[in-house]
Amino acid sequence: MFVIFGAAGNVGRVSAAALRRAGREVRAVVRNGKQGDTLAAIGCEIAIADLLDPTSVARAIEGAYGVQILCPVPHANADPSTTMRRMIDVSADALRANPPHRLLALSDYGAEHPSGTGITTLFHYLETQLAPVGSQLTFLRAAEHMHNWARMLPVALARGVLPSLHHPLSKLFPTVAAHDVGLLAAELLLDDRPAKMSPRVVSLEGEARVSALDIARTLGELAHRQIAAHEVPRGEWAAMLQGAGLSENHARLITDLYDSHNAGRIDVETEVSERRFGATALVDVLASILARMAETATATGTATATAR
Repeated sequence: MFVIFGAAGNVGRVSAAALRRAGREVRAVVRNGKQGDTLAAIGCEIAIADLLDPTSVARAIEGAYGVQILCPVPHANADPSTTMRRMIDVSADALRANPPHRLLALSDYGAEHPSGTGITTLFHYLETQLAPVGSQLTFLRAAEHMHNWARMLPVALARGVLPSLHHPLSKLFPTVAAHDVGLLAAELLLDDRPAKMSPRVVSLEGEARVSALDIARTLGELAHRQIAAHEVPRGEWAAMLQGAGLSENHARLITDLYDSHNAGRIDVETEVSERRFGATALVDVLASILARMAETATATGTATATAR
């Protein structure tokens, strides 16, 4: 039995589907029953768990051969750092008490740094807390997810301007499609070869690094309109993020992350990582996001730039 936490998410559902295609039993862990409907349709056992509840997490991993664990960033949370640490502690305690044969943690580029990287420091904490678990342990460190740009697309399409916290706009940075992360996670869970290092660290990014200018150009070509990348001044970051609904503490974690990004600290740790590269291109991810936006607009009868 393979247990996939966050199985309804962009990464988890791909991992669950890949494992099912391989003929493996999968327990998909979700927050509520509705999230499990599509996963149940492909033959997954559904478990409902709250990552802050030790009992439900312990129950979810019972009988597991392999576990894929993550620490989701809580939305609309006044203190996401404290909440994420509690989630990590609950999961780590359950896994130490009942270690599966194989354990894969979804982590982040830059997770080797104990401080100074904003929200990425929580992935360092995740790795640190899971290291004592008596399992064949793999940390899958992924670059920035291409799908994260989805939250900026409505603004870009409405105003013709794509805001960016990546400075300068021409700076190349690693990104990866969530689909590729999910596929590689499943592949690593199924890989029974003895690891050369413990824990095993695998990094993943797309075949080509991109800049904010590349993203704006690609989006413009897909939307058939002119879209310009805009370098948001550093002094405006906090207000912009809080205006988008983030708490003050959450906004600080994001600003610290992008300060670290722009200083070149968020990258692959080449000395210890096995490097992998995803096959999905940025243009394909942006096209799929635009298609979903258009479908939603059509279904709700809302006229948007993506429906043109």
